[in-house]
Amino acid sequence: MKSFQKASLVAAALFTASLMSAGAALAGDVTINLTGVQARGGDLLVGLQTSTQFLKHEGSYGEIIAAPPAGTQVITLHGVTPGDYSVSALHDTDGNRDMTLVNGRPGEGWGLLHGETLRAAPTFDQVKFTVPDSGDVTLDVAMHYPPAR
Repeated sequence: MKSFQKASLVAAALFTASLMSAGAALAGDVTINLTGVQARGGDLLVGLQTSTQFLKHEGSYGEIIAAPPAGTQVITLHGVTPGDYSVSALHDTDGNRDMTLVNGRPGEGWGLLHGETLRAAPTFDQVKFTVPDSGDVTLDVAMHYPPAR
């Protein structure tokens, strides 16, 4: 192989490595302190959604906690790309992976950033937060539950 070709391959490899490391440096961790979790069985579904994913069965990052105990759950999502997201939690006690409604109201535990201020269906702008180009984010999100049946 000619030295020019070798130099080009080395340069291309270094350029690719620098792009990969730059992308990794721009990703951050999002830590969610989910307060007020009740021991009701089922799974706790926690996820981040972009504006186009908001309130749909889609998400960019997430975690499932089986049968969470009562109290505060701390969830850290690693490598989150900078941008605007909502954080949502569903305590899926019936296992259907969807918010069960009772008379048009949530029938299972839920949590959204700023959820305590909501009086109607939320908009993305009401519950969004920003992951900056550098640094990590810590959020406090309170769970809300309907009365036990």
